[in-house]
Amino acid sequence: MSTETTEVHSSHDEHEGMTKKRIIKVFLILLAITCVEFFIALVLVPRSEIFAHTWANPIYIVLTLLKAFYIVAFFMHLKFEKTGLIIALVVPVLFIIGLILVLTNESHHWITLRM
Repeated sequence: MSTETTEVHSSHDEHEGMTKKRIIKVFLILLAITCVEFFIALVLVPRSEIFAHTWANPIYIVLTLLKAFYIVAFFMHLKFEKTGLIIALVVPVLFIIGLILVLTNESHHWITLRM
C-alpha cells in the first residue's frame, strides 16, 4: 500500500507548480504586455509618422498570442500537463486555423469569379 500512496503523491507534486509568487509573476507579465499594447494604441499609432499602422496590427497579434499562451499555460494549468494532452489540444486548433485560412483564400477566389 505504501507504494500506491507514494505514486499518488508524486503525480500530485507535478501540479503544485503554481505558487503565489509565480501567479504574481505571470500577472505582472500580462500587465506589462497589456500596457505595451495600450501604449502602442494610444501614443504611437495616432502619430503616424512615428509608428505606421502596417506595423501595429502584426505587433498586436503577436502580443495577444503571447498573452493567450500565458493564460492557457499557467492559469489553465496546461504547462503542467503531459505532452500527449498538449498535443491533443494544440494539433486540432492548428488544423482549424489552417482551415480558416484556406477557406478565406477560397472565398476571395469566388468573389472574383462573380464579377
